[in-house]
Amino acid sequence: MRFKWQLRKKASQVIYLHLALKKRVIIEEFHEKQEQVREFLHSIGLGDHTTVHDEDDPDDGALPIYEGSVKNRNVPSRAALSIIRPAIGKQQTVSDKAKSAMQGYLNHFLGNLDIVNSREVCKFLEVSRLSFSPEYGPKLKEGYVLVKHLPRLAEDYTCSGCCLCHFCSCWGKNWRKVWLVLKPGFLAFLDNHLDNKLLDIVVFDVLLFEGNDEVYLAQDLKERNPLRHAFKVSGENRNIKLRTTTHAKVIEWVSAINAVGLKHSESWCHPHRFNSFAPTRGLVEDGSLAQWFIDGKAAFEAIASSIEGAKSEIYMTGWWLCPELYLRRPFDNHSSSRLDILLEAKAKEGVQIHILLYKEVSLALKINSLYSKRKLLNIHENVKVLRYPDHLSTGIYLWSHHEKLVIVDHKISFIGGLDLCFGRYDTTEHRVSDLPSFLWPGKDYYNPRESEPNSWEDTLKDELDREKYPRMPWHDVHCAVWGPPCRDIARHFVQRWNHAKRSKAPNEQKIPLLMPQHHMVLPHYLGRSKDIDIERKIWELNPAEISRKDSFSSQTPPDGIPLLLPHEATDPDSSTVENKVNGFSSSKYYSTQLSGHNTDLQSAKLVAVSESDLQAGDNWLAKHEQTCNIQSTDEVTDVGPRTLCQCQIVRSVSQWSAGTSQTEDSIHRAYCALIEEAEYFIYIENQFFISGLSEDEVIQNRVLESLYNRIMRAHEEKKCFRVIIVIPLLPGFQGGVDDGGAATVRALMHWQYRTICRGESSILQKLCSKLGPIAHEFISFFGLRTYGRLIDGGPMVTSQVYVHSKVMIVDDRCALIGSSNINDRSLLGSRDSEIAVVIEDKEFVDSFMGGNPWNAGNFSFSLRLSLWAEHLGLSAEEVHLIKDPITYNDFWSDIAKSNTNIYQETFSCIPNDTIHTRSALRQSMSQWKQKLPHTTIDLGVAPEKLEVYENGEVVVMDPMAKLKSVRGHLVSFPLEFMSHEDDLRPMFIEGEFYASPQVFH
Repeated sequence: MRFKWQLRKKASQVIYLHLALKKRVIIEEFHEKQEQVREFLHSIGLGDHTTVHDEDDPDDGALPIYEGSVKNRNVPSRAALSIIRPAIGKQQTVSDKAKSAMQGYLNHFLGNLDIVNSREVCKFLEVSRLSFSPEYGPKLKEGYVLVKHLPRLAEDYTCSGCCLCHFCSCWGKNWRKVWLVLKPGFLAFLDNHLDNKLLDIVVFDVLLFEGNDEVYLAQDLKERNPLRHAFKVSGENRNIKLRTTTHAKVIEWVSAINAVGLKHSESWCHPHRFNSFAPTRGLVEDGSLAQWFIDGKAAFEAIASSIEGAKSEIYMTGWWLCPELYLRRPFDNHSSSRLDILLEAKAKEGVQIHILLYKEVSLALKINSLYSKRKLLNIHENVKVLRYPDHLSTGIYLWSHHEKLVIVDHKISFIGGLDLCFGRYDTTEHRVSDLPSFLWPGKDYYNPRESEPNSWEDTLKDELDREKYPRMPWHDVHCAVWGPPCRDIARHFVQRWNHAKRSKAPNEQKIPLLMPQHHMVLPHYLGRSKDIDIERKIWELNPAEISRKDSFSSQTPPDGIPLLLPHEATDPDSSTVENKVNGFSSSKYYSTQLSGHNTDLQSAKLVAVSESDLQAGDNWLAKHEQTCNIQSTDEVTDVGPRTLCQCQIVRSVSQWSAGTSQTEDSIHRAYCALIEEAEYFIYIENQFFISGLSEDEVIQNRVLESLYNRIMRAHEEKKCFRVIIVIPLLPGFQGGVDDGGAATVRALMHWQYRTICRGESSILQKLCSKLGPIAHEFISFFGLRTYGRLIDGGPMVTSQVYVHSKVMIVDDRCALIGSSNINDRSLLGSRDSEIAVVIEDKEFVDSFMGGNPWNAGNFSFSLRLSLWAEHLGLSAEEVHLIKDPITYNDFWSDIAKSNTNIYQETFSCIPNDTIHTRSALRQSMSQWKQKLPHTTIDLGVAPEKLEVYENGEVVVMDPMAKLKSVRGHLVSFPLEFMSHEDDLRPMFIEGEFYASPQVFH
């Protein structure tokens, strides 16, 4: 790996370097003679009692003394003479001679590892442990500065307090000397240039630009005292003041920081598409890959395998995390797959594990994150845990951290709707029972409609009676990404972690700050850069060859000193210094371009691996493309193909959630833009569907408006256009719809029905007023339901399959997958924190759209086919029926209506279209409770014998005879349920009435 950077040095600085090196040689020679004296004294029997002391300790961070002559470390003074007395002549002549003198002097020691890795040379060349770690990007400006916001070390108090020091304030009592490192994505503060301890970091984020006014990352500050030279750096909603020794250095720092931060096409400080912090990846072959997973079994097994393969670090965050969760089932055969056991095994290997937990309001939620934190912290010292936010200090009570992320070694990220917690593991069968306990141990047998456990500490103890109550099946979609989008997700995690660290544990030494890894991205995409494509080489490495045990790269030599040059001094690049000087400035600065190599033994191995893996990686991809094509067209599975895609990370964050300078709502913008750009078809699965039209003054997100406009455009253009939306039949909160303690359930129903079909703000009512009955041909709503027996010989029971996925598929070519619900909480950016990925296909397969040939994207198409095959109960031989998402309509609707009628005749389950008021619901509940010895909160138990009307006669039959006609899980969404209730929002006698309405939408 080759690095280039430029330095500007005065001739006097070179002289000071020379004197410092001479001093070091003298000190090291003295110590070598000390060793000889010790050996002599020891030989005559005095060594055990004699010690020679030196008042000046030479061990100031330089490399240990190498074996061999001191002459190997000596730079002859005559090498510096040409710099001390350059020839006098014309300006160009002086410049050439000065340049030649500099090159001649530096060449005396740049090829000598005994000298080049000393503290003095590293400082002179502005080199630190971060300089040549490729994961953090190219080498940029570095150097010592003074800062005021960091606590000062005791050893800094060396000033005698003289009047001059007080006047100059060069070493004021509140200022600390630190080594500042500029990288493309951040500004790092280190104790010194050879230290690996990160004191502080400014991760560059999107700045607020008003009109054409430029906003700068760094600005020169005018001090009252002319002997003070300062500048200010802005980022992460902070302003940090720094000082240097000269105004010229201030100008250098300000220019360098702004040059990095304000490159419009490349900077993290400028918003990208959808106003996202991250650009679109995969515009060229950069290793951007994506793979989908349907339901918990597939996703959890993949996450477990990735954790087991971790080599350096694991990042995890979620709304809810359960340490005792088994990632593989049956759980009794996979005891080592329990999350805390997996993490313990990796922590003992030296893997650094960082976990961010959402700190809930305990009165409102029962997820007990404090228990999870304590359990995780007891695993190992390499497991670091933060809970955020502190509600009292931040004033944040209503909003939550809702992302679900697992990031392993900055190489693979899992993103989507699945928290690593109880109740989420499920298969595509969506079973309602588990007796004896086989797949869902203890409280993992979960149904929040029936009961929420008051304690999660005794996890193996059942909360529900398995012979009476079904579990609530859980449908979800998750995704894995590799390459640059993985690092973008990791960058988001780092921002959140550092913000929580500063807020919660600013002085906690055991909780470190994190640095985002870098990838050479946009310049390569735009074809402007000839540099090495770092990201591709890193992606193609064998993970087993990379092992980072601290916060810095393992490519740094074991002694902590960066090797600047190859061991082979005959390498022309290692023995010469390229000088690019246009003239000799009046300030007598030398401008020198240096190149260095990270070429210790470890990095030499790294390069060799990357070259060999490049060919192997190409062969793997060639084989994989064939597999992907077969899988996407002929198979129905819960694990998708790994496909090359264009990926962009979008999110909802603000100052409270991530410490960003401004609110980002790129998920909302992505939803609206993708809907408006859709050509034929949109498929949505989401836990909530609460949105507003343009005239809505309450609901602020405009997903609904985008859908309405796109449908009206299709109608005006007389083109076929379909929108399918699958959502839960009821909110997944405890309590029957009419129960006194179920105000939250009713409130969510109110806002959801207000969006869908009730009132002038609903999409169906507005479409029907414009289009009439054909409005339902453009957009339709569905839910999922299943059935089974709890015990052998027991009654049949039913439960909704809770739709928790957050996915949108557009035209079988683009997919959006993440943690974000469709409501204001998730989409506005200033409320819940969320993250998602927009995936646009680059690999295509032959398909159909509206009866015409269509190139469908491998990722999006295969995901939709597998989702629909699960919902419709199709075999692999029947998948061809749904390849065309436009002509499916009758087939899809017929199955949904048939399944809905069967469930209604068998169970009279709730919700259904025959119950329009709360009084009618109470009457129906009363009737069924009289008929049955036991039922569930939503009337989910069938009678032993079913009475049905056929040809005008009552026929008694086994419920199973009716239920065996059910196909898949798809049912119609009950648009008429509670339709005669004017308002389902909380009443003044209910506690939820006094909460902000924004909590529910």
